[in-house]
Amino acid sequence: MTAEIGHFALILALMIATVQSILPLIGASLDRNDWMDVAKPASLMQFLMVAISFGCLTHLYLSSDFSVLNVVQNSHTEKPLIYKIAGVWANHEGSLLLWVLILALYGATLGAFGTNLPPSLKARALSVQAIIAVGFYLFMILTSNPFERVVVPPINGQDLNPLLQDPGLAIHPPMLYLGYVGFSMAFSFAIAALIEGRVDAAWARWVRPWTLAAWCFLTAGVALGSWWAYYELGWGGWWFWDPVENASFMPWLAGTALLHSSSVVEKRDTLKGWTILLAIITFSLSLLGTFLVRSGVLTSVHTFASDPERGVFILALLVVVIGGSLALYAWRAPKLVSTGIFQPISREGALLLNNLIMATATAAVLLGTLYPLLIDAMGGEKISVGPPFFNSVFIPLMIPMIAAMAFGPLLSWKRADIRPAMARLWVAIGVTFLAMLIAVFLFEDGPLIGVIGIGLAAWLFTGTLVELFVRIRLFQIPLMMSLKRLIRTPRSSWGMTLGHLGLAIAIAGMTGAGAWRVESIQTMKPNEFITVAGYSFTFQGAHKGKGPNYSFVRGIFDVSQESQKVAILAPEKRTYNVSKRTTTEAAIHSMFLGDLYAVIGEETSSSGTYVTRIYYNPLVIWMWIGVIIMVGGGVLSLTDRRYRIGTPAGRIINRLNRKAKYLKA
Repeated sequence: MTAEIGHFALILALMIATVQSILPLIGASLDRNDWMDVAKPASLMQFLMVAISFGCLTHLYLSSDFSVLNVVQNSHTEKPLIYKIAGVWANHEGSLLLWVLILALYGATLGAFGTNLPPSLKARALSVQAIIAVGFYLFMILTSNPFERVVVPPINGQDLNPLLQDPGLAIHPPMLYLGYVGFSMAFSFAIAALIEGRVDAAWARWVRPWTLAAWCFLTAGVALGSWWAYYELGWGGWWFWDPVENASFMPWLAGTALLHSSSVVEKRDTLKGWTILLAIITFSLSLLGTFLVRSGVLTSVHTFASDPERGVFILALLVVVIGGSLALYAWRAPKLVSTGIFQPISREGALLLNNLIMATATAAVLLGTLYPLLIDAMGGEKISVGPPFFNSVFIPLMIPMIAAMAFGPLLSWKRADIRPAMARLWVAIGVTFLAMLIAVFLFEDGPLIGVIGIGLAAWLFTGTLVELFVRIRLFQIPLMMSLKRLIRTPRSSWGMTLGHLGLAIAIAGMTGAGAWRVESIQTMKPNEFITVAGYSFTFQGAHKGKGPNYSFVRGIFDVSQESQKVAILAPEKRTYNVSKRTTTEAAIHSMFLGDLYAVIGEETSSSGTYVTRIYYNPLVIWMWIGVIIMVGGGVLSLTDRRYRIGTPAGRIINRLNRKAKYLKA
């Protein structure tokens, strides 16, 4: 009965979303407050229905109800509890249900707390949210029913993909979806603004918190996925330019550009049309990622489904949403007139440069991801586009952007002189050259790009601190006055500072792990040792054992440096009982200056000789630290008072207008 309740709740959610997508939209056009007011309760009821449906599917997994096909294909009685819960969204149908749950959550949050919004804008935005939801509900009900029954229930399930039986599964997908779906709010506000023909500072202030929240979640989700690949796949790397990795990276790039562009609209009333277009593109790229994962056009560990029917449905949804929104943009965007005028050398100009480079980088990644698919679709020879292409295109684009990030915040709005800004950065110039010299000294045999990367990281980090010191007028006024200015700095400004500092630290980590990694692959027998990057790895042998639903071979490595014991590493190779598939569990010892990374492979003889892989990844932990600081900066910005209270004047005016209409009636 649980499955039927979940399915029925999903159908009710579809019906409610249909009403929500039509009635408030018409009410906003006719200035009917009673019709517009339907949007709020509808959004809350829609979320309630989806929550019931999601709860039913979760209960089916927890109870191991193998009368439901989805549970049969992705669960097993021996599976640990955490993976039974996380397994709900570790498949095509369940992940879609999580998607619409988060979509409904965002809509319900806007309905419940968007009291300071103009009624027409709120109604239109919630209607657009509901239109998106209707598409996904139809997709689920018609092609991807998570509650489909099986005629003859099996005694046990087929288990979950072993690669997904990891704690990362419990966090990584929900974070990604909170990011992906979060950009639907910016999209909905953009479409609502196009319909109304009005974009102003108040609109940007309403949109920016939603965009910032989505960006924080997506940043965390992409980083968690990278960390998952780092320790789970056993390749010693953290990014492989996998097509589905790219599908999450593209909306992040576009969303970052959108964040910067919306700040220009808020503060200078310019770049309106461009900001609206970015909002459309960002969410469109999120939908594109959904298509790539579920269409069957990709072969990847990330893919969920390969049913052509599903791919066609998602493609049709893409055409309707993206094509319709771009057509509306082409029609209405000319009416969005910007009043702010600025010179190329200005803070607006620097932010525009940031946007153009981000957009170009997004287009480059999109081209590299889709080109092999287009060639294959046209009957051409199968080709692959890998890291060499992306690194050679993406990295050169990032160098000038990062270089400009240090002095951009030092420029004045509207018109500026670049020379005073550069004069303030003499300390940053000195620190940059010093960091590059240290990199050359420590890694004399490394590639030039490593030295450049460390220089850029030092330049951005120091330049960001210089901008902070200029803002509080350090050494220009008494120290106590500077401290008072520091304390009174708006949280949004602090968020920007932390974001840039975190990016600088992350760049240093990416550079170290990418340019100076040391790798050694060999066979080792017990008591044999090998030296990697100055560390001695002694293989103590391997032993076999059993886990909850798998058997394993665990190797033991004693790691020392100059006769001083550093760590004991215990990598595993697991074989799962049901699927008989094997996974690699790397052993990692993280230090401030680098990671010691060990992997055990196949046994080559009966004498206990195993294939082993040893890595030393310099500075890789800096990348995770940098991301944490970036996300922390975003969260801090979200707590800024102006994003909590919105625009009081507008709220008062709306209240007075409603009262006047009531009295007139």
